[in-house]
Amino acid sequence: MNMKNFLKLVEIPTKVASLIPLLLGSLYVMYHFKSFDSINFMLMLVALLCIDMATTALNNFYDYKRALKKYGYNYETHNAIVSGSLKEGVVITIIFFLVLIASIVGLILVWRTNILVLLIGGIAFMIAYLYSAGPVPISRTFLGEIVSGVTMGFGITFLAVYIHIIDLGLITFSMDDWHQVVVSTDLKELLSIILLSVPVILTTANIMLANNICDMEDDLENKRYTLPIYIGKDKGLKLYKLLYLLSFIDVLVMALLRITPPISLTILLIAIPVYINIDEFVKLQSKKDTFIYSIYSFLMINLVLILSFAINLIN
Repeated sequence: MNMKNFLKLVEIPTKVASLIPLLLGSLYVMYHFKSFDSINFMLMLVALLCIDMATTALNNFYDYKRALKKYGYNYETHNAIVSGSLKEGVVITIIFFLVLIASIVGLILVWRTNILVLLIGGIAFMIAYLYSAGPVPISRTFLGEIVSGVTMGFGITFLAVYIHIIDLGLITFSMDDWHQVVVSTDLKELLSIILLSVPVILTTANIMLANNICDMEDDLENKRYTLPIYIGKDKGLKLYKLLYLLSFIDVLVMALLRITPPISLTILLIAIPVYINIDEFVKLQSKKDTFIYSIYSFLMINLVLILSFAINLIN
């Protein structure tokens, strides 16, 4: 397998969806707590990219194995295993080594932090597997948007914050006489992180939603009963528009609550470009021609937040 086929197998351009919440959480910590652990950041970066690539490769592998329709754009061109004539054994080996690297690096991060990172990482690992594998993969159900959005949006953002401030009381554990574990949390700070993650949750979910809307015909033939198939294309497109609107509202609320710097209000400047992207997708739902607009909108909305923190820190 050459590098081009590998990068297509793991769909490397989509890895930005993992990097965005990692950067967002880390900059949030620097803004509010003036704290940054560079070693923990690099460990999480490597583990995150490896598990994301493994999940994508696994998803492509199971799409290839379970496909009932073996013709058309999504199968012959979009699936990297088919287009690259990749051997199944090679793909499985790559997935194994990506998971192995992620596990080793993740355990080092746990050693440097605490058990909570292991628990959240373990849950994320299980979700990543069940997303593509198992008797009923999550990606083939109406839960795909919710699970991918919450896992990528909140899970990564929370960990990206927590690994820098494990000693500042965001979440603490205590044991009473070895039979009762007491967990306490800074509720105000936790709610702030939830609000911070909302735009990532919603725009990540919209990438999945746009993908599933484009694939509705093929998914029906391949017995993938995704959210748009349950609610219909019209309601799916309405939901697509609503999630972007809620993302903008959340950013305005965060600015008013001073969770983000006032400069984050500049998100209003990208309202028109995002609206144009939405309109183009609503006119035509095509994986080849218009799906990319959901990625553009994801980047624009979340990069405004990242840049607002970065600019404030520079100043």
